[in-house]
Amino acid sequence: MGTAAALWCGDPTEVGREHHVEWTVDETVTWDGLTRPASSSSPELAEDGRQIVSRGRLCLTGDGGAVLEVADTHIPFDLAEPLPPVASNGTWVEVRVERTSVSLWPYVL
Repeated sequence: MGTAAALWCGDPTEVGREHHVEWTVDETVTWDGLTRPASSSSPELAEDGRQIVSRGRLCLTGDGGAVLEVADTHIPFDLAEPLPPVASNGTWVEVRVERTSVSLWPYVL
């Protein structure tokens, strides 16, 4: 699946350990802007320069949002115009966001 570095918003003493986290992405996701069809149908989390790249299945929620399923992880996004076409629901997509717009918040299940 991969790894990427993002802003850690938890206790500094917890860095470097395994955690359940909530992703916060401070960018509005647009189709053909930050989101596009993926060239591969396998989940991935990676870095590409200053961007974090997430590849997974797109699930449109019908309320102006979407969830990206990356392996066993679900990452919710708010969408902006232009919206993904309805036909993209369930397809593999790649979302690219600036690393500085991603925050990770630890939580206990």
